[in-house]
Amino acid sequence: MTDERPADGERPAGGERPAGGERPAGGERPAGGERPAGGERRRMRRLRDQLVALCWMVGVWCLLWGRFSLGNLLAGLLVGAAVLAFFPLPPVTFGGRLRPWPLLVLAGRFITELVSASLHVAAVAVRPGYRPRGAIIAVRLRLRTELNLALTAEAISLVPGTLIIDVDRDDGVLYVHVLDVRGPADLTENRNRVLATEARIVRAIGSAAELRLLDDPPPDQYARPTAKGSDP
Repeated sequence: MTDERPADGERPAGGERPAGGERPAGGERPAGGERPAGGERRRMRRLRDQLVALCWMVGVWCLLWGRFSLGNLLAGLLVGAAVLAFFPLPPVTFGGRLRPWPLLVLAGRFITELVSASLHVAAVAVRPGYRPRGAIIAVRLRLRTELNLALTAEAISLVPGTLIIDVDRDDGVLYVHVLDVRGPADLTENRNRVLATEARIVRAIGSAAELRLLDDPPPDQYARPTAKGSDP
């Protein structure tokens, strides 16, 4: 009786695998090479997005109160957690990365604009007999993601003298009310300021693909801001 072995690349009769080449049933991976299930990865991404949203809401809460203190920080955490728990929002994915230096630039420029705009609004308020003229400008952002629209709108609204009155989510357009507009140059300056704020946010937390979009010039039809005059 001969001891026949299968040729190279052939399986034994019956399609059975050799004992040493068996795979775990159900497509399971051997111990030590397991990966988290798809549902677990989704839950981890969801938790990460909620933490980012909570941190942002705490920062906005402290800015609205005008001071950073332990009490405001704890109150912001409680309010933010309650909003996420009782008023769940659609998931906002975060596919970027945090960059420390652009984050510092973003914070420093925001504080500078906050102080400068506060002094300007105060000067307009105490100037006798002066009635500032307001305007509404439409600014089309380069990125139309929910996160970019929300962060840019919040950053613009927190600066005195500018306020977001409407958002076109489909076209990625912010409608901004600006104070003390004296001519077309002020409209262009405010529009460029909104786009510069968007660019700093993307450089701070955007992905590599989003950073490349910042190099594209705005479309020609949005090269000049559309404005509508309004009385204060």
